[in-house]
Amino acid sequence: MRPPPAPLSGRASLPPHLLLLSNSSLAPSPPTVAAACRMPPAAAAAVRSVSVSTAVDAPTAAAAEPARGDAAPAAPSRRRLILLRHGESAAGGRLTRDHDRPLSKAGRAAAISVSNKLQQMGWIPELVLCSDATRTKETLKILQDHVKGLSEAIVHFIPSFYSIAAMDGQTAEHLQKAICQYSSDEILTVMCMGHNKGWEEAASMFSGDSVVLKTCNAALLEAEGKSWVELNLIPFYYLMGYILRAVIEPPLKCILLSLHHVTVVLKGNLEIQL
Repeated sequence: MRPPPAPLSGRASLPPHLLLLSNSSLAPSPPTVAAACRMPPAAAAAVRSVSVSTAVDAPTAAAAEPARGDAAPAAPSRRRLILLRHGESAAGGRLTRDHDRPLSKAGRAAAISVSNKLQQMGWIPELVLCSDATRTKETLKILQDHVKGLSEAIVHFIPSFYSIAAMDGQTAEHLQKAICQYSSDEILTVMCMGHNKGWEEAASMFSGDSVVLKTCNAALLEAEGKSWVELNLIPFYYLMGYILRAVIEPPLKCILLSLHHVTVVLKGNLEIQL
């Protein structure tokens, strides 16, 4: 006699087509990325939609917590850019190149005054990109002597800052590239020192304001960004992402010193020679 058949389990009592799908080893696996790429667009989109909604609605413990050692995404930081034009230069002799003209007495006094204002406002650069012209280098030296902490800043002298400033509309993009090349994400304040007309144009293009920079004037610009590269990836024609916080300039006395033996006539015909 044949032995009686074994009792059917709950799984075995299912209809054949449901029994097949209930077996995890036989159930179809989700389409791979390569398979999804071969699918028609509508089908591939449906697969992506299901996968994303499943991951969001039912996160696993591993997905809920970031992997150890993974850095959290950097939050946007307030980044400051100082565009400083050099102090007034001396006239120089017939054999002195424009590039080699030193600061005048008024230029040195103005640089000291601007140094004090930067110190008071707390705009202390961590990176300085400076034209290699004599008057810009001398302006920087005065700032380093009078601004606490500035002597510790990284300094790069960039010869192209002298020539690019004379070219229409090219300084802003040139400064962008230099900042990205020499800065790092940890640096939050950069100062670029150079010449007009380029420095005025760049300050105006960065901020969207009409900025005037006389000798030893500085435009203080501010923007939010995770990195300098992110700020400078803004399409150039929509570049007005900086806010112009201030334009600092020397006091009137320093400006008057730029004219030799200036006579100021006050009320009562009292004359003071500066």
